[in-house]
Amino acid sequence: MKILVLNAGSSSQKSCLYYIPDDDRSESILTELWSATVDWGQQQGVAHIQVESNGIVVEETPQTQDRLEVMNRLLTTLCEGDTAVLESWEEIDYVGHRVVHGGDQYQQPTWVTDEVQSAIAQLASLAPSHNPANLQGMEVIEQLLPQTWQVAVFDTAFHSQIPQKAAIYPLPYQYYEKGIRRYGFHGISHQYCAEQTAKLLKQPLQDLNLVTCHLGNGASLAAIQNGHSIDTTMGFTPLEGLMMGTRCGSIDPGIILHLLREEQLSPDDIDQILNKQAGLLGISDMSGDMRDIVTEREKGNDRAKLAFDSYIHHLVKAIASMIASLGDIDALVFTAGVGENSMIVRQATCDRLNFLGIKINSEKNQNFPRNEDIAAIDSKARIFVIPTNEDGAIAQAVWQLAQKVHQ
Repeated sequence: MKILVLNAGSSSQKSCLYYIPDDDRSESILTELWSATVDWGQQQGVAHIQVESNGIVVEETPQTQDRLEVMNRLLTTLCEGDTAVLESWEEIDYVGHRVVHGGDQYQQPTWVTDEVQSAIAQLASLAPSHNPANLQGMEVIEQLLPQTWQVAVFDTAFHSQIPQKAAIYPLPYQYYEKGIRRYGFHGISHQYCAEQTAKLLKQPLQDLNLVTCHLGNGASLAAIQNGHSIDTTMGFTPLEGLMMGTRCGSIDPGIILHLLREEQLSPDDIDQILNKQAGLLGISDMSGDMRDIVTEREKGNDRAKLAFDSYIHHLVKAIASMIASLGDIDALVFTAGVGENSMIVRQATCDRLNFLGIKINSEKNQNFPRNEDIAAIDSKARIFVIPTNEDGAIAQAVWQLAQKVHQ
């Protein structure tokens, strides 16, 4: 079975083609045949395309940002040129899409229908940087591959079993009844990393208490018990929780009222500040990229140092709160761009968690660990660095849903 996965964002898109055998090997064999990225943010009116397959990397910069035109060009590389891995598009059996917000309606991978697309559109106000792009990806596939079945895999689904006491906000109950509650995000990544941790520990997932740290430009934690998310830092939208690259995370809601009343800002102005101008970028006034922050911090830049220190402060507090929700911890897991690649973030975080008995092996931490335990021998909890694979997890979810059709 060949499954195309689209992971679309507001300014970029990652696409992968996977092969999964239709037999008992399906759980152990997942082969990436082709991958591609599109970046619409590098230059106005230009899409930067990078395609990789057969050990070859090809880059193009078509003078357009029309998603249909770009996707048509992208899929053409599947069948033509040095990157070709298919005879025709008809060999693609299914297309899977990462969808950020599924509300409380969608708790499992779901076939894409007009009704599902309508629901995703209605939820766009809760994930304005993501859901519209996810929807556009589906619409483009409908035009280019009209006979191919599509599946929506929701980032919120893994958190759907969070207990009511953790999901409800302390607002008048009527708002909870209207759907204002904690949903949580990055669920595909949190679930994948939890399953990988159980394999590395050679223990059943349902026997473990885990805190998974998805630290990228967007960042969230999950407290995972008995294989289920029981608490998480993101909430009604992906804005709550940790300090992030350009998002503020949790702040006093009175600040928003103050800005509305005293600064005469509009809701759109505030949305722009909280989502695009805050976090690492807001404090440092130079970058939302942790790599830049670390570089400038080492040069003695005070604002970069303040941004870094604040990031670690909020991260450590949130990890401690997740452990409190669990009551105990067996493993702490770092993943995503910052979590996987920033040695100094992992070191600074774990140093602050020594009071809980969590101790890092500094030598292992510096050695570019992957799928490896970097905890000290006497650490109370294991510490893992696990490269996330959202796209592969989506492909597996699509395969599992497709099996129900063929049974």
